Parts: sequence; C-alpha cells; structure tokens
Amino acid sequence: MTGEIIVHDEAFRFLVNPAAGLKRLCSGMLWAEGPVYFPQGDYLLWSDIPNNRMLQWIEGLGMRVYRSDSRNSNGNTRDREGRLVTCEHLSRSVTRTEPDGSTTVLAESYDGKRLNSPNDVVVKSDGSIWFTDPSYGILSDYEGKQAPQEQEGCFVFRLDSTTDELTLVADDFVKPNGLAFSPDESLLYVSDTGLSHQADGPHHIRVFDVVDGVTLRNGRVFAQIEKGVPDGFRLDRQGNLWSSTGGGVQCFSPAGRLLGEILIDEAVANVTFGGPKNNRLFITATTSLYAIYVAVSGAV
Repeated sequence: MTGEIIVHDEAFRFLVNPAAGLKRLCSGMLWAEGPVYFPQGDYLLWSDIPNNRMLQWIEGLGMRVYRSDSRNSNGNTRDREGRLVTCEHLSRSVTRTEPDGSTTVLAESYDGKRLNSPNDVVVKSDGSIWFTDPSYGILSDYEGKQAPQEQEGCFVFRLDSTTDELTLVADDFVKPNGLAFSPDESLLYVSDTGLSHQADGPHHIRVFDVVDGVTLRNGRVFAQIEKGVPDGFRLDRQGNLWSSTGGGVQCFSPAGRLLGEILIDEAVANVTFGGPKNNRLFITATTSLYAIYVAVSGAV
C-alpha cells in the first residue's frame, strides 16, 4: 500500500517519521527520473524522459514545464557552482546549463566514438563529473533514438574539471545506472540494472573504493534488489543508502543491511534529498512525484 513504512531493522525507526506521511505532489508523467533540488531557489527539477521534457515543482505553486525540449533528459545534478548538469539520451551527451539558459556540451564521445546514452551523473567536491553510460537511450525511440552502439560496452566515466579529460573508470557492468558517493567520498556506489534486458542480468548496487580521488578499486556487491532494479539512489549524512526499487524505496545501512522500506504502488526510478533542511526525500515514481519528510538529512 502506497505510503506504508516497513521496518526491517529497529535502526530504521530513527530515520523515518511516520507522522509526516508520504505525499503525492503531482502526476501525469510517462517516466519520471533524475530529480535534483536547488536550494538557492527552493525548487525541484526532474525529467519526464519519453515526453521529452523537464519539469519543475515549487512549494505552493505546483508543477510547471521547465524545458519543453529536453533532448530526452534523464539524470540531473548540480555542479559546485550550482549549475544544472544533465544526462541527455537524444544527444547522447552530458551538458551543463549556464546562468543565461544556454547549454554547454561537457562530454559526447570517448576514444573517438559517440557515447551510448548518459544516464545518471554526480559531481565530486573537486568539481569532477562522474556519470554512467548504458544503452537505454539508443535501444528504441521511446526514450531517445534507436541507433547502433559505438562504444564497446556500457561504462562509467569521470570528466576532469580542470583538463576536461574523459576517463573510463569502470568497464565491467552490464547496464551501469545510478551512482552516488559516500559522504566522505571515499566510496562510490554504482547500480547495475542489466536485469531490464537480460533474464539473468544483475539487479544490484556495487561499491568501490575511490583511490586518490580518481580511481576505482575493489568493486563488490553492496546490496541486491529483489523487486525490480536499483535505478537511482542517494545517501544520507549517516551513510545510509536510499534506493529506488520496483515497489518503492529501500534503505540500506553503510554495511549493506536492509533497514526498511517506503512502499509505493508504482516503480520508483530515483530519489533525492531536498527542502530547506535537506530532510525531505523526493521520489520520482513512473507517473508521479512523491515526497516525505524523514528524520535524517541528505549527504552534501
């Protein structure tokens, strides 16, 4: 039942506030994804991929179209200067929106070949941009444009903020998807949603040690999602990971222990923390945007 809170570990009772309740803020999307909160304006942006648009939600004003031709945008984040950074399926690129509204292409090819369809993105404290590049946007015209895959696989990349050099940091994924750093940035979590197009494909989140701030080592499975796939996720300031699933949101401890769930009757694609206290969990779930106040704030 949508809004029901399931406790698997007593620690979860200190992370949620049942009295707050889950609230559906708006609906009408085909596939809601990539939520990002902007504290300087107290608003949320997210993508509606198949409808080729980006939406904005403001408390008291509701939803409006922020960008009507988003080039089938998917994942979004903010850079260190507060600018919007976006993964675009149609253009097969990662872009940045400048203060004047223009867009700058940050990455569109690797080793002389076009990227597949950048999916999710995160910015590290040193300004480097890390993103995943599965093939979802080129498999059909539904959320991009069907096209041949030029890359030899589906990879995870790092874009250096000083040199603009694009480096392949992980090449052993089927469909790399969501990603996020631990609060101290010593770990990088990356999900693999290969189950979406492969019956025995992965549906788990892996974690890597970040060496010298630029290299990934010691990849291992952190948690497996049994219903659906772990599309997108975020971490709170205590290091707990809040992941999307086919039946809502699941919360895992830093050790990978399932603490609890927030049930939703739609497949969840992604989550993000926001609000003035960064303690409101925004949830993009297929056709709708939900939110719930929790008892912990998101990692910054």
